Amino acid sequence: ENMVRVEGGTFTMGATPEQGSDADADEKPAQRVTLSDYYIGRYEVTQEEWEAVMGSNPSVFKGAKRPVEKVTWYDCQEFIKRLNQLTGLRFRLPTEAEWEYAARGGSQSRGYKYSGSNTIGDVAWYRNNSGSINPVGQKQPNELGLYDMSGNVYEWCQDWHSNKYYSSSPQTNPIGPSLGSFRVLRGGSWSNLASYCRVSNRSNNFPSDRYYYIGLRLSL
Repeated sequence: ENMVRVEGGTFTMGATPEQGSDADADEKPAQRVTLSDYYIGRYEVTQEEWEAVMGSNPSVFKGAKRPVEKVTWYDCQEFIKRLNQLTGLRFRLPTEAEWEYAARGGSQSRGYKYSGSNTIGDVAWYRNNSGSINPVGQKQPNELGLYDMSGNVYEWCQDWHSNKYYSSSPQTNPIGPSLGSFRVLRGGSWSNLASYCRVSNRSNNFPSDRYYYIGLRLSL
């Protein structure tokens, strides 16, 4: 079973104390957010999974069990549309709040700085240890049994990005701003320093951007 059930709950999203001086301005002020139950992928979407649905593999660092990369936010929407037609299910990208709650370990959270540990090398492929993208699921999982939420590839979220989101965000099942120029990316990648792989770190790109360090994880 590659989808993990996340029991909903209330958590503090953003610059919580364990993030320390690494926390950026767009992670403040920390917000209390309440989420309903949902499912999230145990692993990042792999190249073989993408190819099975799309018939092609855009990735630079080829490998069946490596996460797919060089996919735009729009590519991900097309992948999800086709996957839902094939399966009859309703997959989607996680919201930014869902992503962070899951990365923090949900209701099982132990308050780690990275997803599953305060020692980044235990849970993440990042600049200092990666060489390049690595097959999914090789590092330790977090409290919910999710792998690679810190490092390996950045993961697209559904939301538009806003620096002001945290001072004005709705408190229950937030879906982000209604408009924007950039879509949210979470988790850091194999080419990033540790501070980018923190559970609260926020990044963003144009939804049409395509890079060898951006992939996705499904939600349901």
